[in-house]
Amino acid sequence: MSKTFDARRLDVAAFARLHGHLAGTDSLQKYERLAQELQAPAANLTVNWQADGGERKAIDGSLRPAIHLRADASLPLTCQRCMGEVETPVTVDRHFVFVDDEDRASALDDESDDDVLVAAPDFNLHALIEDELLMALPLVPRHDACPADVRLSAQSADFDAPQVDKVNPFAALAALKDKPKGG
Repeated sequence: MSKTFDARRLDVAAFARLHGHLAGTDSLQKYERLAQELQAPAANLTVNWQADGGERKAIDGSLRPAIHLRADASLPLTCQRCMGEVETPVTVDRHFVFVDDEDRASALDDESDDDVLVAAPDFNLHALIEDELLMALPLVPRHDACPADVRLSAQSADFDAPQVDKVNPFAALAALKDKPKGG
């Protein structure tokens, strides 16, 4: 029996049971939250992904529906050193085990190397792909060696130079205070 699966409304149990396979190359613009991380909008960027269904042994020893997800993209992020564009490869290669309810997922997820999620008949695989790519972004994107010299000091050359004496704005008030009354 052959079944067509929809990545936006995936029946996880059937996908795993039938050892389903989905793959795609999507425009990055379909992943709005990920696109917001870019230094500048880029219409030609893509996200490559594939998902394979099957069963996987959970930490409790039971066989559970599972998905092996792989995704990658090359993203123009902002270098935190020079503030220029840095092309950053982002890769995801994770296994997800599915259970029936949140309590069970929470209990197994704490001990498991795999992520444990709640199975749903309309699971959004694209949202999972976007979430995983967002979490795979570097905390501080930067070049190994920036293309231009970067000023690494906030202090200017004349920082320690003596300051020209400025008139204290309260000096005039002090003069008025010391001035004799009535005169």
